[in-house]
Amino acid sequence: MPPPRLDRQFERHLAGLVNAREPGVLTGGLKGVEREALRVTPEGRIAQTPHPPVLGSALTHPYITTDYSEALIELVTPPFTAAWELQQYLCDIHQFVYRHIGEELLWVTSMPCAIGGDADIPIATYGRSNIGRMKHVYRIGLGLRYGRAMQAISGIHYNYSFPERFWPVLHEVREARLRGQEFIDDGYFALLRNYRRLGWLILYLFGVSPAVCRSFFSGREVPADLEPHGAATLYAPHATSLRMSDLGYRNRSQAGVHVSVNSLDAYVRDLDRLVSTPHPEYQALGVRDGDEWRQLNANLLQIENEYYSFIRPKRVAHSGERPTAALRRGGVQYVEMRSLDVSAFDPVGVNQHKLCFLEAFAALCVLRASPPLTEEDSARYEANHLRVARHGREPGLRLWHDGRELPLADWAAELLDQMQGICELLDADAPARPYAVALERQRAKLLDPTLLPSSRLQAEMLGQGVAFRELALGMSRLQRDYFRDLYPPNEQRIAELADQAAESHEAQRAIEAADKLDFSEFVARWFAGRLA
Repeated sequence: MPPPRLDRQFERHLAGLVNAREPGVLTGGLKGVEREALRVTPEGRIAQTPHPPVLGSALTHPYITTDYSEALIELVTPPFTAAWELQQYLCDIHQFVYRHIGEELLWVTSMPCAIGGDADIPIATYGRSNIGRMKHVYRIGLGLRYGRAMQAISGIHYNYSFPERFWPVLHEVREARLRGQEFIDDGYFALLRNYRRLGWLILYLFGVSPAVCRSFFSGREVPADLEPHGAATLYAPHATSLRMSDLGYRNRSQAGVHVSVNSLDAYVRDLDRLVSTPHPEYQALGVRDGDEWRQLNANLLQIENEYYSFIRPKRVAHSGERPTAALRRGGVQYVEMRSLDVSAFDPVGVNQHKLCFLEAFAALCVLRASPPLTEEDSARYEANHLRVARHGREPGLRLWHDGRELPLADWAAELLDQMQGICELLDADAPARPYAVALERQRAKLLDPTLLPSSRLQAEMLGQGVAFRELALGMSRLQRDYFRDLYPPNEQRIAELADQAAESHEAQRAIEAADKLDFSEFVARWFAGRLA
């Protein structure tokens, strides 16, 4: 292959950071995690019990909520500057949950347990307030549009913002004309574009969903390229992340949807267009049947969050404020990376090495050259993600980049080499060098693909001769026992979570008591931006 093209902008930017008089220019960024997990019975079926009240209100608890299903719990951390603190919080919150779900388990893989059909997947409820009802109706619409099975898939979302001192240094290095929040927005959108170009690397290194229970396709045609393993399991021999393939979140229903990441204005414009453009198929479903709501609207997207992107620009919204309105108001505050599968090999679904690597990868995406993407280029790069998700471990796999094809292994090695200097900056004076260690862990996977978590999971399943759901159920039991036996528990944190659970119920009651609008009027005002 031709030699890799030098990214002189990256080299200049990295040298500028290394030579800056600002110590620890990259250290101290804020990071948080959202971990989703199905609650399942001891036999490995989706729990039909409601979200346990003792865990708090799913509507208002800041750290324990639900995603699509009443059984799909979502555990959220506050932001931390150190990955080990984040990991400790996740551990504490898991212990708290396991104290209050009886004999139920948290399913430890992204692809769901055995499913008996859509009726097996209870849609999450959030009380009788208008905002709670809106969240419920939105989920009814998702089920009608994409099927509930897809909504039962779980993942890990990694939230990250650069330290404040990083931006002035980068501004000086770049000799940029933009200033203040405009410059920060420009930097984050450079990250988004390069994540679209390079994010396949996350699927390759950390994907851990090569197999699925055959029941996932109940009532649907099984793709021809999936191989059977026994009567109950299907797998793709070279897959890294079926969750992020066209079998999961990157479903064909949104195949033609394009959202530009060339600027904040373009991004908001495209999302607004999708939320306001009617779709004939969804119009045929109907929005309401008398007083029964089937979806929030019949547009391409009901709301902005329906767009299943690998990464999102985010800003904390005010009460009643739409995500795009929050971005318009204050610009990008952080990014949400959404490509991580839940790892059955890690008790909390993720580990410190992954968190450190993602932080360094975010810096790589900001520092590399990131010219605007055409719609055609975006489609080609997104196709790389799908190819890696479905065929990433295929020997000699090649990916499209800037008009040519590169071997995945060579491109990945180039990117990891560029991350070396970034990891040295992030390690600063840390004697344990956690970022360098995390990088070396990934280099080892390039040299020996059997170390890839997707390869490890597949090897365990085939080696033990068990179905995917049996393997996942056994690992779920092991992790339940891990948290139950973990000693000493952080009783102070557990007490705080109990207090927050009680406060969240009070907060939900206050919201419900304050509601004065008819639900139809509430929805109309929300879309018109007249609630915030």
